[in-house]
Amino acid sequence: MRIFITLKIILSSFFTIFISNQALSEENMGAAHPWGLNLREAFSPVMADMVTFHNGLIWLITAISLFVLVLIAIIVVKFNTKANPKATKTTHNTFLEIAWTAIPVLILVVMAVPSFKLLYKADVIPEAHMTLKAIGHQWYWSYEYPDHGNFTYDAWLVQDKEDIEGEDRPYTRLLTTDTRVVVPVGKVIKVQVTATDVLHSWAVPSLGVKKDAMPGRLNELWFQADREGIFYGQCSELCGTNHGYMPIEVHAVSEEDFLAWIEEAKENYAKVGEDLNLAKIKE
Repeated sequence: MRIFITLKIILSSFFTIFISNQALSEENMGAAHPWGLNLREAFSPVMADMVTFHNGLIWLITAISLFVLVLIAIIVVKFNTKANPKATKTTHNTFLEIAWTAIPVLILVVMAVPSFKLLYKADVIPEAHMTLKAIGHQWYWSYEYPDHGNFTYDAWLVQDKEDIEGEDRPYTRLLTTDTRVVVPVGKVIKVQVTATDVLHSWAVPSLGVKKDAMPGRLNELWFQADREGIFYGQCSELCGTNHGYMPIEVHAVSEEDFLAWIEEAKENYAKVGEDLNLAKIKE
């Protein structure tokens, strides 16, 4: 049984390393795609480090699995009943007992050092170019731009391609939203995440970010898109009936396009806010 488990680990590791190459993910612009393998293509420095760390562990796991397979093969061939009709009565080996304790400890230390560095890099927010606030609701997201006029808007799932007809962006089923999050490329973006009802989670895999949105608490994360593109994500905390219909659509654009969008958004969403306030007053 152990032989089959070891072979399974080796084959899956080989498949991940050699089959899931860039050729299979060249069309991946921040979203899953048919027959896609491995992690999402990295569009941020933190995600790139995550992918590097993951691939390094795959090589380490493969080496350990091969070593264990060789040991099992030696045991099967050399220490079977036919080869050893008279079994040895040896019960202890000081060197082996020290080795199989010390070596795994050293392996864990080798894994821990880059892991802690990566955790620190992802958790500690550098000086940010701008702040974005994401608020989870059942079942949609709201966004605020406190550094650019503090306007607010909601982002709902687009049910049909015709709903965004005429807009210069692709339609991706269950991932496209009626409004989009727009950020400047190459800038450090601090995202404050919270919720108004139950637990949600703001996650965009291609940017290497995922943070729980908790009512009454303000969590923070950061990302830096290293090239222009569209990056999709979803709520990653089971939050109710429509949990699977809370997509996130982030657009990284040039600084000029971002500033132009900000001016347009101020006008559009300010007008929406005024209309909502008038409706509440009438009620």
